Amino acid sequence: MNFKEIIQETYQKVKNIDDNGQLASYIPELANVNSDNFGIHISTIDQINFGQGNCYDKFSIQSISKVLSLCLAYRILGEKIWDRIGVEPSGTAFNSLVQLEVDNGIPRNPFINAGAIVISDILLSNLKNPKEDFLAFVRNISNNSEINYSRKIAESEKSIGFRNVALCNFIKSFGNIDNEPSKVLDFYFDLCSLEMNCKELSELFLFLANNGNTIKNPNSILTKSQSKRVNALLQTCGFYDESGEFAFKVGLPGKSGVGGGIIAIHPNQYVIAVWSPKLNKKGNSYKGVKFLEEFTTKTQLSIF
Repeated sequence: MNFKEIIQETYQKVKNIDDNGQLASYIPELANVNSDNFGIHISTIDQINFGQGNCYDKFSIQSISKVLSLCLAYRILGEKIWDRIGVEPSGTAFNSLVQLEVDNGIPRNPFINAGAIVISDILLSNLKNPKEDFLAFVRNISNNSEINYSRKIAESEKSIGFRNVALCNFIKSFGNIDNEPSKVLDFYFDLCSLEMNCKELSELFLFLANNGNTIKNPNSILTKSQSKRVNALLQTCGFYDESGEFAFKVGLPGKSGVGGGIIAIHPNQYVIAVWSPKLNKKGNSYKGVKFLEEFTTKTQLSIF
C-alpha cells in the first residue's frame, strides 16, 4: 500500500474543498487559531512515517487527551473503573447534563465531558502528583519530554467553563465525585490543554494499534484485552453524537477534539492524525472527517 501517494492525493483534494466548519470560538484562545491550518501524519506498525501540510505545528488536542486519561485510570483500577462510568454512546452533545439525571450520576462513556471529569476525579484520588504524573505518563508513551500543557488554553477554558462546573457539581450530588469539584476541574482543564502536533499524536497512539504495547522502546501500556476495549469505545463513542456516522463513513476507531484534531486507529496497521481547526455542527473537524472518509475509501482499509 503506497500510503504516501494516497495521502498526498487525498490531502490536495480535501484541502481545496469549501470548508463549512467554524472555529471553536466559545473557547477564546481557540478562536485565535489560523483556520487554514491543515495537517496529516501517518505512523505504521512497521515504522513507516509520512506527513503532509501543517503536520509539525502544535495545537491543543482537547478531548483527544481523554483517551490518555482513560488509559491511565484503566491501568490503575482495572475493570472496577466501569462501576463509575458507562460504555454506551451518549446520543447527546458532549457537554449535556440530560442523561446524568436518569443515570444517577454515572456518565454514559469516558469521552463525553461528564465521563472525562469522573476519570479526572479517579486520577486525582490515585496519583501522588496528578498533573505531573499524568504528564509523565504521556511523555513516557511518546518518548518525548517536550509535550506539555498550555497555560493559555487552560486558563481560557476555565474562564468560560460554567457548563463543566455544573456537570462536576451535579455528578458530585450523586456521590460519583470524591474530591473537591474545584480541584477536579482544575486538573480536567489542564488535561484538555495538552499541545501536540500530528506527527507526535500518530506516533503516541500506536500502542492502541499494537495490542497495548509501544513500538519504540517496547513497553506495555495496556493489556491486550484493555486495548481492545478502549478501541471498541473509540469506535462507538469517540465522536460524540456523530460516532455512528463516523463509523459508517470511515470505519475506524478514533477520537476528535474541538481543537480540530482527530486520531484514527487501524489495529495492527497504523495510526493517522489529522488537524483542521474548523468544526462541523457536531464539534468534529470538518476537513478532518472528509479526509479520513476519502482515505479509507481509497485504501479500502477499515476494520469492517
